Amino acid sequence: MMLRRRVGRPGLIGAMARTAVITGTATAVSGGIQRRQARRMEEQEAAAAAQEQSMVDRAAAQAQADRATQAQAQAPATAPAERMRLLRELGQMKADGLLTEEEFAVEKARILAS
Repeated sequence: MMLRRRVGRPGLIGAMARTAVITGTATAVSGGIQRRQARRMEEQEAAAAAQEQSMVDRAAAQAQADRATQAQAQAPATAPAERMRLLRELGQMKADGLLTEEEFAVEKARILAS
């Protein structure tokens, strides 16, 4: 016996299969869109946090520079021999790892300005 191919509208099983494929595709696309949106939101939040941290760091550096400037203005003038002694001590502290490059530069400028 030869099977006859149905012509015209699909049968019940064919319609159900097509609906299942369409539903599965729509669900997959929707999930992909949601994941992409979540990833973008995370990236935006991370960028905002980094920008905020950068602003805090700049404010802290400015405050430190302001304190150094105030200290320079209030410090009495130092004799050349005393300045050399202070610079040697400062260099040793940097060599020992007690001062960062920025801290060293600020203190060195303060000593040389006095």
